[in-house]
Parts: sequence; C-alpha cells; structure tokens
Amino acid sequence: MTHRHNPIQGACWMLTAGSAFAVVNSMAQYLSVVFHLPSTTVGLIQYFIALIVMLPWLYSIGLRQSLKTQHFGMHCFRVFLSVIGIQLWLWALAYPVPIWQGIALLMTSPLFATVGSGLLLKEKVGFVRWVATLAGFCGAMIILEPWSDNFNWASLLPVGAAFFWASYSLMVKKMSHHDSPSTMVVYLLVLITPFNLFLAVQDFTMPEGQKTWLLLLGAGVFTALANWAIAKAYAVADASFVQPFDHAKLPLNVLAGFMVFGWVPPGRLWLGATIIIASVAFVTQWERRKPMLQSATIREAS
Repeated sequence: MTHRHNPIQGACWMLTAGSAFAVVNSMAQYLSVVFHLPSTTVGLIQYFIALIVMLPWLYSIGLRQSLKTQHFGMHCFRVFLSVIGIQLWLWALAYPVPIWQGIALLMTSPLFATVGSGLLLKEKVGFVRWVATLAGFCGAMIILEPWSDNFNWASLLPVGAAFFWASYSLMVKKMSHHDSPSTMVVYLLVLITPFNLFLAVQDFTMPEGQKTWLLLLGAGVFTALANWAIAKAYAVADASFVQPFDHAKLPLNVLAGFMVFGWVPPGRLWLGATIIIASVAFVTQWERRKPMLQSATIREAS
C-alpha cells in the first residue's frame, strides 16, 4: 500500500503535539513549584493517567499481538532509559529550571544520538557530522553559560535528560531489526508506570485539593494527546516533512513559560537555539541522504 503524504495534516498534528507538550510542561512545573509535589509523584500519576487514556488506542493496534517479543529484557532496559530521562526532566522543572532553557537544551538529544551511533553502534559518522554535532553542543554552552556566576548545576538536568532520551532512541534503532513499532510503543506505555512507581515510592506524596488533581488529570490527558499526535503526524505525512515542525516546541514552551511564570528568555537563548537547530537539521538531512549516496556509489561501481 502506498504511503499517502498529506503535508497540511502532518504539520497540524506535529504542531498539536508541540502545543500539548508545552501545556504539560507548564502544568508539571506548576504542580512542583506551587503545590510542592515531588517530581517523581507528578511523573507517576501523569503517565499512569496517560496510559489509561491511551488504552483504547493500544487495543486498536493489537495489544496482545504487540506484546509478543523475544527481547523482553532489552525492552525493560530501553524503557528504564526513557524513565530516567523523564525523571531528570521533571526534576529540572521542579527545581525550577526555566522552561525556555530546559527545552532548548533538550533539543541536543539528536546530537547525543549521533555520538552514540558512532561510539556504541559503530556506525560511520564522518568528519562533517562530527563538526555539526560539536557546533550543536557549542550552542548548548551559549545557553548554559557555565562560565557565568549565575550558573547552577540544576541547569545540567535537561542535558542529562537529553542524553538518556538519546540512549533510548539508540536502543529503539537497534531493536527495530527485531520488533515492530507497535511493540516498541506498547512496551513503553505498559512498563513506564512500574518504573515510575519504583522511583516514586520513597518520597510519594498524596496530592490534595481539587485543583491539584485537575492539573494532574490535565497533564496526563495532554501527555497522551501529544504522543498520539506525533504518531498521527508520522502516519499521514513523510517524516522528512514533519520533523522540522518539531522545532516549534521551543517558541511554544517559551510562550507557555511567559504566560504561567512570567519568564522572559535572554537573547543568548535564540542564538544558542539557532545553532542547535541548524546542527540537528544538518545531521538529520545528512543521515537521510546517506542511503541515497551509498546506492549511487554502488551503481557507479557496477
């Protein structure tokens, strides 16, 4: 069956995902900063609600069939990496690290994936991609300003989250040779709650008040919406088209941070973010062109 490319729908779904994540981040940060809920508690309840909301979709893609795998241990390790990334991100929001700074630093995740593909998966990265990756990390340094007197160690938490999510992505890439995308999604959603529960047990705090529960419910529903919208975006349009719209999450989160907390990002954010986005876009485009260049080389050799 031919894949139908609908660019308008793809862009709309990707922007919907970015908007939903901006809402989720603001709610999670508000719950930690204003209501003093531990970030582990927020993560546990948020993702459990998201799982409940997404159950009908899980059944629609064939839950029982998707659970069949010969690599259960690898799925557990993959989801563990994702959960650590989630908890580091929620910890950053609870500290609080301003959303504008956190989101910009999260965008370094594909750069970590490039490093990992070369060092761990033994893929040939090449000099040009190494230079682009290094430039992206220089952009992150502009945002972090580790040489500044105002630098705080908590600013590194989003970088840690980006690292673990990049490691998760590498595991997905490695395991895609054995299991289907639906199996990847199902195990992520099913295993994420037990891992979050394990991390939340020690300092779990029962939320109190109607407003607190409404915000947690909203965070869970919008988390489900964001993940579903991403899946829809890639289903209705080519990945090469919808991927750049993911960068809209930066201005969307900047707007959310301003509306909720009154945070105004400094000028260095836009400079550093531009360098990161340009580096990620270049690396992504290079990765996309590599198979075509290889096939062209093979044809010339034959």
